[in-house]
Amino acid sequence: MNVLVLTRYGRQGASSRLRFLQYSPSLQRLGFNCTVEPLLNDQMLATKYRSGEYDRRQVMRAYWGRLLQLVGRRNFDLLWIEKEALPWIPAWLECALLHGVPYVLDFDDAVFHNYDLHRSKWVRRFLGRRIDRLMAGARLVVGGNDYLAQRARDAGAPWVEVVPTVVDLERYEVRPHPGTQRGAPHIVWIGSPSTVGYLAALGAPLAALAQSVAFKVRVIGGVLEMPGVDIECVPWTEDTEVAFIAECDIGIMPLPDSPWERGKCGYKLIQYMACGLPVVASPVGVNTQIVQDGVNGFLAEEGGDWEAKLGQLLGDAVLREAMGRAGRRRVEDEYCVQQVAPRLAGLLLKAGGRQACAD
Repeated sequence: MNVLVLTRYGRQGASSRLRFLQYSPSLQRLGFNCTVEPLLNDQMLATKYRSGEYDRRQVMRAYWGRLLQLVGRRNFDLLWIEKEALPWIPAWLECALLHGVPYVLDFDDAVFHNYDLHRSKWVRRFLGRRIDRLMAGARLVVGGNDYLAQRARDAGAPWVEVVPTVVDLERYEVRPHPGTQRGAPHIVWIGSPSTVGYLAALGAPLAALAQSVAFKVRVIGGVLEMPGVDIECVPWTEDTEVAFIAECDIGIMPLPDSPWERGKCGYKLIQYMACGLPVVASPVGVNTQIVQDGVNGFLAEEGGDWEAKLGQLLGDAVLREAMGRAGRRRVEDEYCVQQVAPRLAGLLLKAGGRQACAD
């Protein structure tokens, strides 16, 4: 089956890499012929991280290229689209450009809130239901969690499935965690310059904890200073992210409880667990499904909860190892490409009208 894969980014964009590109080898082995066309390339994303905005001329060229790809859509059996094909364009135009070929929309973020919760009343008025219209016209909507899937159902999508964001186990090897053997346990957070603010919210509980327990916080992919806390900031690369996580002892994912965050898919928790780390996370959205409180980690709501749960793990290497093993088993059973790829392939085949879904 010939599939036109319209991603938002190239390999530097986590959502595109994890929801689409990492499945390419599996889909190719199963007979798919996938043509991948990112809207925003890696250079454009790097510019955004450096300057805080995209180069407008590059964006215009990117949109023109995407328009040409959609004009040629009838050369394919199926369109597999990350979130939306042409962001901020009126829905009627995008629907017209998608007409005649079945399409699958894949969401790992609540992008519909970019429109329906926008500060401008004009955006809310004219684009507030834009994503809903696209969902309603899709052959299949794939959401990374129940929050996203329910929005698609409410929008009238005829077929909705939940597929989590997962890791490739071939990249994740469980290693012994050095912990106190190197001086102090390490707490790790991984993200991007645009999301490091979530970690800053833990400044007070981490500073309070540092007064009684020795530890270091490793920040992968962001730059942050936190008074009273020993912080090590390291750059993110695809080649080094697993090793940087695996060298640590506890993984964390703080989040505020708001509509955008309820749409997140908890991928960093799955990364930590794949490396055999216990986790501590805010009880927001899908985090409450990934974290089995007291089994593979803890849920922490208030600052005092974070201080207490992290303190418990920092002081108990045996507990860290036990929870880490439980998390790794959960990833092997539910949150890896090796388990999910066959199901995803079956969904795409059915969406393209080739055969019944595998499950």
